[in-house]
Amino acid sequence: MPTAEPHRAESDRNAKRQILKQVFGFDDFRPGQEQAMDALLAGRSVLTVMPTGSGKSLCFQVPALIREGLTIVVSPLVALMQDQVAALHLAGVAADAINSSRDRADNVAAWQRAASGETRLLYMAPERLMTERMLTALGRLNVNLIAIDEAHCISQWGPSFRPEYQDLSRLHEIFPGVPIAALTATADEVTRQDISAQLFAGSAETIVLGFDRPNIKLTVEMKASWKPQLLAFIERHRGASGIVYCLSRKKTEEVAAFLADNGVMARAYHAGMDKSVRDANQNLFMTEPGVVIVATIAFGMGIDKSDVRFVFHADLPGSPEAYYQEIGRAGRDGQPAEAHMLYGLGDIRMRRVFIEQEAAGDERKRREHQRLDALLGYCESPACRRGVLLDYFGEHSEPCGNCDICLDPVDMTDGTGEGQKVLSAIHQTGNRFGAVQIIDVLRGQMTAKVTEAGHDRLAVFATGAEHKKEQWRSIIRQLVAAGFLHLDVKGYGGLEMTAKGQALLRGEEDFQYRQDTMRRAAPSGRKGRQKALVAELSTTEAALLDHLKALRLRLAKERGVPAFVVFSDKSLADMAQRQPQTDAEFAEVNGVGDAKLKEFAAPFLAAIAAQSAPAGDD
Repeated sequence: MPTAEPHRAESDRNAKRQILKQVFGFDDFRPGQEQAMDALLAGRSVLTVMPTGSGKSLCFQVPALIREGLTIVVSPLVALMQDQVAALHLAGVAADAINSSRDRADNVAAWQRAASGETRLLYMAPERLMTERMLTALGRLNVNLIAIDEAHCISQWGPSFRPEYQDLSRLHEIFPGVPIAALTATADEVTRQDISAQLFAGSAETIVLGFDRPNIKLTVEMKASWKPQLLAFIERHRGASGIVYCLSRKKTEEVAAFLADNGVMARAYHAGMDKSVRDANQNLFMTEPGVVIVATIAFGMGIDKSDVRFVFHADLPGSPEAYYQEIGRAGRDGQPAEAHMLYGLGDIRMRRVFIEQEAAGDERKRREHQRLDALLGYCESPACRRGVLLDYFGEHSEPCGNCDICLDPVDMTDGTGEGQKVLSAIHQTGNRFGAVQIIDVLRGQMTAKVTEAGHDRLAVFATGAEHKKEQWRSIIRQLVAAGFLHLDVKGYGGLEMTAKGQALLRGEEDFQYRQDTMRRAAPSGRKGRQKALVAELSTTEAALLDHLKALRLRLAKERGVPAFVVFSDKSLADMAQRQPQTDAEFAEVNGVGDAKLKEFAAPFLAAIAAQSAPAGDD
C-alpha cells in the first residue's frame, strides 16, 4: 500500500507556494527558505544561518500558517517584534505580541486570542516566555512550532550573548516533538555548534547560506580627522539613504548636528532618547528618501529598508560579527552599496576598555579581545577584504574586485623574514601561546612568564628586538588574516601554524605586509594639524580648548618657557575631550606624567570645572 508521506509532501509543496504568493506576495523562494520550511513541516528542528535581508522570517512564518495550532516566536527586542507583528497584520495574518511595552489589558486580550485559537503566531521575549506561569499556560495549548530569532544570543561563544536566552535550552524538553527553528545572520562555526548543542542537544538540520554580500563595496580608512572624512564620504552619496554608526550616544547627536549643519537630512537614534523622538526619526528614515540616520547599535535590528545605499562606521565596531551584521543593513535590494569604516588607535583603546569593564568572566573577556584582534586583522589586511571577512566565518572567496584593496592595492613590504620569526617563536614555544607571549619572546622581554617557561633560552629569543610591540601585533594580525596562523577564539587565544604557515617557515611561501596600518595620517604643517585637532572637537570642547590654550600661555610666560613645553596641542585637545575632574582622571590625559600631574593638575582642573559649570553658577 502506498504511504501518505508523498501525498503530504505534495500537499505541503502546494500549500507553501500558495501562501508565499497569496499572503506574502512572492513568486518564488529565495535560496535556503524552502529547505528550512520542509524540515519544519516534517517535524525536524533546524538552525538557519542566512545573510541579513535574505528572508529568514518566512522560513517559519509559512510553516506556521500551514501547520495547525500556535507558533511561538522568540524575539529579543520589543521594537523588532512589534514591526514583525504589524507587517503580518498588513499581510492579513493573525499575529500578536505580549511584551512590556503594552498595557496589561492589551496583553490579556492578546493571550485570550491565542488561547482561543484565533492567533497563529505569538511573539514574546525570552524572559517572558520562560516563566513557569507562561510555560504552564502554553502547555494547555496546541503549540506546533517554536521560532527563535537572533539565535546567536544564546551562545556564550558569540559576542552578543544574552543571559536570558540561555533558559531557552529547556524548550526541547518542555515541548517534546515540537520542531524548533533557530535563525541568525551572524554565527561562526563555534557559535553554530553551541547553538545546536543548547537548543537541539546537537540533533537538528543546519542550513548555512553564503555570508557574502557581493553588492556591498567594502572600504576601510585610518581615522585622521573624522569630520572631514565623513563629510567627503557623504558628498559622494549625497541624496542617498544611509546609516552612520557611532560608539557613543553623545557622538550620534554630535554627528547628526554636524551633518545637518552641512545640508544633510540627518537624525540621531539611540536608546537614551525620548521614545517619541526616536520613533519619529526612525519613521522619517523609513518613509523619506535621502535621510541619514546616525545611530548606536540600538538601531537597525529588524529594520526592513531595502534601499540603504551606505553604512559608515565613524568608530570601530566591537567584533567581525557586529561589523557584518551592521553592514548587512545596506543594499538589501541587491543594488550597489558601500560599507566604509574609520578606525584608529583611540578606537582600539576604547574597545579594549569596554571589554575590561564588561561584567563578565576572564574567559569571555579573553574571547572578546580575540574577536577584536580578528577585526583589526581585517582592517590591516593587505589582501582582499571580502576574502578575510568570509574566511572568518569559514567561507572561501577569491579576490572580489569590489573592495578598496582590490580596486586600489596598498604598498606592500616583504615581511617573509618577520613572518618566519613569528612562526619560529610559535613553533619553539609549542603552538599554544598567544600574541603577548610570542611578542615578548621576539623582543627579548625577561617577563616572569617568559623565564618560568624557559623561553629566554630559545634560539628565537630577542631576534625581533628591532620592532615595537604594536608593530609585531600588526604583523601577527596580518599573518592571521592571510591564513598563515589560526587564532583559537574558543580556547585561550593560542596561535597555531596552518599548513600555509608551515610552508612559509620552510621558505616555500612569501609574506607581504602593510606598514601603514598604525600610522596616523595628519594634515601637513602646523596649521593643518591644529585644524585637524579642532575638527574632532564638539563646539563646547573647542571653546574649552581655547580657554586651556590661554591658561597654557599664561603658565608658560610665568615659567619663561615656550607654550608647547607646558603641554602640546594634542594634550590640550585630549583634555578638552576628556574633561577630567580629579587628579586620577587628569593623569590619564595624553602627555601627563607624574611631574606635570603634580605641577599642573590644580590650575587645569580648575579651568575645566569653571567652563563646565552651568551659566549663572557662582
